[in-house]
Amino acid sequence: MAARKKNGANGGNGAAAAGKTVLVEIESGIAWVTLNRPEKRNAISPQLSSEMIAALDALEGNPDVGVLVLTGAGNSYCAGMDLKEFFRATDKMTAEERAVFSRASAQWQWRRLSYYMKPTIAMVNGWCFGAGFNSVIACDLAIAANEAVFGLSEINWGMIPAGNVLKSTVSVMNRRDSLYYTMTGETFNGKKAAAMGMVNESVPLAKLKKRVTDLAKVLLDKNPTTLRQAKHACKRVIDMDWDGSEDYLFAKIDQMRFLDPEQGRERAMRQFLDEKSYRPGLGNYKRDG
Repeated sequence: MAARKKNGANGGNGAAAAGKTVLVEIESGIAWVTLNRPEKRNAISPQLSSEMIAALDALEGNPDVGVLVLTGAGNSYCAGMDLKEFFRATDKMTAEERAVFSRASAQWQWRRLSYYMKPTIAMVNGWCFGAGFNSVIACDLAIAANEAVFGLSEINWGMIPAGNVLKSTVSVMNRRDSLYYTMTGETFNGKKAAAMGMVNESVPLAKLKKRVTDLAKVLLDKNPTTLRQAKHACKRVIDMDWDGSEDYLFAKIDQMRFLDPEQGRERAMRQFLDEKSYRPGLGNYKRDG
């Protein structure tokens, strides 16, 4: 990846490997990570996957980064897998080699982003097809341009959406919508994506970056330890039964008291109960005192 910095939160910039298919800019606590193959509509290549893993590793421990935003260069977010580079490149591989190759490329698209240590936002600025769905849905939050174009076009190629694209799709969209767009290959825009739960909301393209920046600032204002624990817990309990969820969440609350250097729970309780200086429903507790 290639990295540059503007007004970093703490005056530093994390180590970054050189590259060209992933660009990183750190500004005021936000890492803007851009898939940079505009001539290919930012289709995922082996090189891009390798550089994305390096970028995510470097940014996760960077103290200048509080929120990661993922987007695409030009007028596309991600057109899915680069079929030529991925499929032709594996023609001569054994089944075992092909499986290792595929798992490595899928690592950042789903597993890595799903449980990233910092909050993530997908900023869908344009064309988003096939495997592009994975990273959008794996990110904690997603904001799309009204003008963005989404689609599962695999049916038109005599294929099915694989690589867990269908699994990610049905995890946020209802059964009828998932089946409709999987079976027809029709496209839909950002407004429809928001209505179906594919993204949180949709705004005009001209206002997209400002909306995402404002949202990132809201997240930057939260206790980072609590934010990490809350987002991971939200994702974990989805597949738990009620009793398992109850036990898990009580354990997470106890764990928080040891993990949070800010001791946010105790500070907020003191401000609310003793000092009468904080009302929970109206904002954050005072974090700097």
